[in-house]
Amino acid sequence: MRLSKIRAAWGLSLLLLTACATDHVVPSTSSTVQAPPAPVLLISIDALRASYLGRGDTPRLDALARDGVRAQWMNPSYPALTFPNHYTLVTGLRPDHHGVIHNSMRDEGLGDFKVSDTSATGDARWWSEATPIWVTAEQHGMKTAIWAWPGSAAPIDGVRPGQYRLFDPKIPAAVRADEVAGWLTGPAEQRPQLAALYMEDVDEEGHSYGPDSQQVRDALHRVDAAVGSLLDTLAAHGQLDKINIVLVSDHGMAQVTPDRVIAVEDMVTMEEATVVSVGQVVGVAPNAGFASTVAKRLLGRHDHYTCWRKGELPARWHYGTNARIPPIVCQMDEGWDALPAEQAAKRRALGHDRGSHGFDPALASMHAMFIAHGPAFRRGTVLPAFDNVDVYPLLAHLLQLQAEPNDGSLAPLAPALKAIPTPQH
Repeated sequence: MRLSKIRAAWGLSLLLLTACATDHVVPSTSSTVQAPPAPVLLISIDALRASYLGRGDTPRLDALARDGVRAQWMNPSYPALTFPNHYTLVTGLRPDHHGVIHNSMRDEGLGDFKVSDTSATGDARWWSEATPIWVTAEQHGMKTAIWAWPGSAAPIDGVRPGQYRLFDPKIPAAVRADEVAGWLTGPAEQRPQLAALYMEDVDEEGHSYGPDSQQVRDALHRVDAAVGSLLDTLAAHGQLDKINIVLVSDHGMAQVTPDRVIAVEDMVTMEEATVVSVGQVVGVAPNAGFASTVAKRLLGRHDHYTCWRKGELPARWHYGTNARIPPIVCQMDEGWDALPAEQAAKRRALGHDRGSHGFDPALASMHAMFIAHGPAFRRGTVLPAFDNVDVYPLLAHLLQLQAEPNDGSLAPLAPALKAIPTPQH
């Protein structure tokens, strides 16, 4: 987003706060000396669907939301996948603009990217089309500490977080939360001004057993307890009310029955095309000499999926200009997956429901979570739904940093803030 749009967004936020929160306004003048920002703790619980709140599985998250701010839901960016949306949350750019366009992608100069390939996830060239908030913070002399947030394994713009942990699925959520609590309550001169924590328990169980399974409820209990322990440690050290906490998820999860899977070989033959990504957002690159054949075979509506040329996807998805997006993109209907034939056969043989995401972000099953709490936020505030690109301007505001050009706006979140944001120039 151009800087003029950023300034316009700030101006709108001033109007919103004047109208909605007059009794909480702290005037800002040119002679006011701005106090140092409160530390920010960013927490992601992967696949924490908005509808999970208030069901009895997350008492600590429910209490945090009641005492602070929550959104009715947060809209993920397209595609509703983990790496693209985590990078959106910390850059304010949609995947089409920050370049992490899928969990699996191909770049002519870099080769293939998969989330399981640590050589790729740690290669800064995959992340170089955007600047995440921790890089900007470090460049401004702030301390940062990041626990496995996608992108934090790479030296982006030559900068790493001051402290960081690489993703390790063997380390439980409770241990991760305890380490982050230790960062925030350690010696004052070592405490990060920005800390982040990532937990995948709910996503893992949702994929394996479905969003309505007992396994997901058990995972919700685990991550809720981990967050609760972190909050208790902060409170015991007198820090809980001095830290601005922003808790988010990247997307939701939809139920998938074992029969709702299509073999990608039945969509297009491997002689005709290279399938760059599978699952719910299927990327297809026609092989030499087969462009018209593949287009005729795929483009348009089919049973359980629809395909478009990359520049012709629905405008509301803001997707289709990045060079890494394959020439044809097929979107599966809610509850359907497309997998290589061997994997599809194994899926059918399992015989039980599981879960997937990556479907249309407008679907209720894809709605993500947003909760905020701390000295910058009003209490007991419920916000209408907003897009997840708006989280980044909020983080920049909380840290008193000039936001990089982005696709978001602070305006939808301004009614949740106690004080008028100072317009940045």
